[in-house]
Formats: sequence, C-alpha cells, structure tokens
Amino acid sequence: MAPLIQGIDGNFYGTTTVGGIRGDGTVFKIGPSGTLTTLKSFCTISGCADGDIPYGGLVQTTDGDFYGTTWVGGAYGGGNVFKFTPGGAFTTLYSFCSLGEPCIDGLDLYDGLVQAIDGDFYGTTVGGGANGSNDGTVFKITASGTLTTLYSFCSQGAYPYCLDGYFVVSGLVQAANGDFYGTTLYGGTADSGTLFKMKPSGALTTLYSFCSQTNCTDGAGPHGVLVQATDGDLYGTTEYGGAHGEGTVFRITPSGALATLYSFCSQGSPCADGGRPEAGLIQATDGNFYGTTFGCTGCGAEVGSVFQITPAGVLTTLHIFCEQGAPCPEPNSPAAPLLQATDGNFYGTSQLGGTNHEGAIFTLSMGLGPFVAARPALGKVGTLVEILGTDLTGATSVSFNGTAAVFTVVSSSLIAATVPVGASTGKIQVVTPTGTLSSNLPFRVL
Repeated sequence: MAPLIQGIDGNFYGTTTVGGIRGDGTVFKIGPSGTLTTLKSFCTISGCADGDIPYGGLVQTTDGDFYGTTWVGGAYGGGNVFKFTPGGAFTTLYSFCSLGEPCIDGLDLYDGLVQAIDGDFYGTTVGGGANGSNDGTVFKITASGTLTTLYSFCSQGAYPYCLDGYFVVSGLVQAANGDFYGTTLYGGTADSGTLFKMKPSGALTTLYSFCSQTNCTDGAGPHGVLVQATDGDLYGTTEYGGAHGEGTVFRITPSGALATLYSFCSQGSPCADGGRPEAGLIQATDGNFYGTTFGCTGCGAEVGSVFQITPAGVLTTLHIFCEQGAPCPEPNSPAAPLLQATDGNFYGTSQLGGTNHEGAIFTLSMGLGPFVAARPALGKVGTLVEILGTDLTGATSVSFNGTAAVFTVVSSSLIAATVPVGASTGKIQVVTPTGTLSSNLPFRVL
C-alpha cells in the first residue's frame, strides 16, 4: 500500500495495488476509528483505460480534489495521472506512452505527484524518455492535464553507464530554494543510484553517486522520497549498502555534501535494528525522523520495523513486526513513509500481514501532542491557506508568526485563513477553547 495522507475532512486517504472489483487496486478512505470505504476500483473500464495498480500515494489540493498515478493501464498501457473528486467523479488527465513507442513521454509511474509552488504537479516515470533506452523521465502536468516532459534520464552516457541515473522509483520534493530533489535507483558512477537536483525548467544536476566509497559504505539503491528538514538539509534512506549491506540513513546538503548517519544491521545478527529501508523518512514535531524498514536479509520471523533517528544519527527501534512468526497476524513489510497526523500520532501501511495477510493500516503513539498543518506550507500575502487540525471548532485566533489573520472555521478539522499583510516566515498558531496549537512546520512567506 502507498502512504496515507490526511484529508481536509479529517479522514485518511490512500491506495492499494491489489483488490477491488477487478483485483487491480483501489482508492480508499478510512476514518480515525478504522472505518474503511472503497472509493474507486481500477481497471473497471475496458482495457484498463482508467489505470491499473496505483503504487503512488495521493495529493489533495485546496479545492478538495485528489490527484494520483497508476503504474500501468491508461489508454496506452503506460500508466496515467488521474483526478478524483470527493464526490467520487474520476477523470484520467493523461495517459502515458501516448506518443507511441518508444514512449518518449515516459511510462510506468511508481510514485505519486508533488504540487509545486506554481500550482502544477511534478512527478517521475520509471521508463520511457527521449534517449531510447527506457530509463525514465521527470514531468510536469497541469491540473487540466497538459503534460511537459522536463528531463529524460540516461542523457549522460548510454545504458548501463548512465551517469545521471536511471529507473526512478521515488517521487520529488520541492525544497525551500524552489528546486526539486530526487533519486534514481540505478546509474551514476557505480550503477548504484544517484541523488539529483532539478530546476523547475528541467535543468538537472547530479549531486551524488552512491557506492562512491569502498564496499558501498555510503549506501546503494535509494528507494524512498527525500524530506527537507527544518535545518535545510535533505534526509533519506538507501535500501542497500552501508557498513553491513542492509541500507543506510543519510543527510545531504542542497549543494551535494553527503554524510551517512546510520548503517542498518549495526546491532549484530539477526539485525535487531532492522534492514533494507524502502521508504523515506518524515520529520516529526519533536524534531526527530521516523521511518520503517522492510526487513533485513536472514532475519527469520522479523519482517520490518519502525524506528526513530535523531538528526545526529542516534537510532532507536520502536517496534519489530511479526516477531510472533508466520503467518504474521500483525502488519509487516512496510514500504511506504509514515504519516504524522494532526492528532500527533503516526499512521502507516504495510505490504503484508494483518488478519487476512494482505496488508494493514497501523498507528503508533509516541505521546506527541496535537498540532496544525498548513496546506500549502508557503505562499504570498493574500494567499488562501487551509489549516488542518483536530478539534478546531470554536477557534478564536489564527496568526502567522505573530501576525493576526482573517479566518473561517470550516469544520472541526479545517480552518481557511488568508496570509495577512505584515506576515513573515514562521509558525502558524491557532487558539482554540482547549489551548494553542502550533504548526508542525514554519509557514514560508514568499
């Protein structure tokens, strides 16, 4: 299953890669109490023109609509970008490989989209591209479905010596400087993956090639999406490499200086600290990072873990999945990033395990308090901002770094506010009858 997102209605939304009417995946909604509703089953149109196997997560825009991607399907079999309204109306915005072989517009989408400062969506494809070696692309697509291919991988050397990388399974993150950052699973100087920076115009710079150090102690095979932390640096994971071959956690500056913070399987056999993290990290309200491991090599009944790691690299294993043995009655093999919801708790999905052994949704409490989250997390004076939270009814004040804003309480989980004149970059604060809630991230005033 893909990562969850918190909707403006207080529910969680996500996708599955199997199940549904045809067994080709679904879009679902689940409430905080665990009540699940299937909203869409894929491949219900002839030829799977509506898409098939949605690996990537969803993104919700301020108008309430959801946008996502599918691995394959669509009108030409190369996957698609779709829009899904809260009322259930489904629209395919673009079907990949629409230009015919060799699919220079890309094909096969593994991750979801990111909505950028300009309002458009940006994403990656695993295959296709203009270089004829089927190595993937970066694209931009408007809300109405106009697609622009910004970059085709393997533009620097022929396969398998693609110095700029190839096979992009992670999505993008837009950093505070406006540039996009991402990773490739393969390619680079050692064919073990790269980390790149891309301008919104499509100019790409390879910042780092993994396995540049002897025995790949710097990691290999970056799989998950990056996160930019409050210190301005980017943090991520590699699925392989490191001091013990079971993956790493790393930090990299926006200019490309990389430091390995942790190598998994550092606590002896059978890797009590886990191994092979497929998912990226999130930074929580306590300043620490949280993530999951898929499961280490030769770990027996262990199939994944949840961990906390400080910015300095001190790792704590919070939970080991399936220590009971197979068949696993609890979630296991998590491969998607966690979500910290505005109630302070963490929510995640697993590939396998659960009552029916087909994956599950789980929650983890670390005792962190509630907060509010802005959507988008940046904007100019006069921008309408959605503020997500819990128990917002009766809110009496909203301020942007101390400057009072005009606002409307839409529901118990949503406030609409306008960035006020005089606002500066800093935390949003909402005063409610039960206390003052601060935003998890500083709101950046452009």
